[in-house]
Amino acid sequence: MAMIVIESLVKRFGAFTAVDDVSFAVERGTVLGFLGPNGAGKSTTMKMLTGFLAPTAGRVRVCGFDVETRPLEARRRIGYLPEGAPTYPDMTPAGFLGFAAAARGLRGAAARTAIDRAVDLVELKPVLHQPIETLSKGFKRRVGLAQAILHDPDVLVLDEPTDGLDPNQKHQVRALIRSMATEKAIVISTHILEEVEAVCTRAIVIGHGRILADGEPTGHGWRLGPHMAAPGRLDDVFRSITLGAGAPAREVLPC
Repeated sequence: MAMIVIESLVKRFGAFTAVDDVSFAVERGTVLGFLGPNGAGKSTTMKMLTGFLAPTAGRVRVCGFDVETRPLEARRRIGYLPEGAPTYPDMTPAGFLGFAAAARGLRGAAARTAIDRAVDLVELKPVLHQPIETLSKGFKRRVGLAQAILHDPDVLVLDEPTDGLDPNQKHQVRALIRSMATEKAIVISTHILEEVEAVCTRAIVIGHGRILADGEPTGHGWRLGPHMAAPGRLDDVFRSITLGAGAPAREVLPC
């Protein structure tokens, strides 16, 4: 059974359509790269998937639960790292993760075990009691990732998970994603093709709010659907199908 099912998803902001009839499913063991140029509709789709934004039309189910009609059940099974990794700057990582654990219903020994595990996985110990506002962008991103994996969710939705990380930190986060992949369905929203090649088993390219391609990154290029073969490098393929597929210059997108 697919862990994520998105059916005919649409999001309009006034006369502007940010997401236009998007459908796909993600099974356990899949790391899906959700690719597109800036303004293509990636973040808007992720916000609807996680229940932070109501769709204009269409349906999202997570582990069998409809995100609109069964929001609590769906969100319990999601770990979400939003764009920008918002946190409370005056809190420490320890305090923030304690707050996140309580929000997730974790108490006592269960909360301590979950926090310790997340801290170890993302290597936060050196800054655990330092105010978040004083941390580097990379450490702030890791705090956000720690809260996303805190409750060991079945589904992970990560918006630019390695943004701001140095090369060593990127390697560590990618290794962590690969290590979790067999037990979860993971969606990574990004415009960094290197990220997709490094960790993803499947990729969807979106432009102007529509799916342009759904395929599999390979060492020899990228298959675009079951009947098309795209030779050459992934970045060449991406450019060929997305050139001009970002946001029109006159539009201001809430993506």
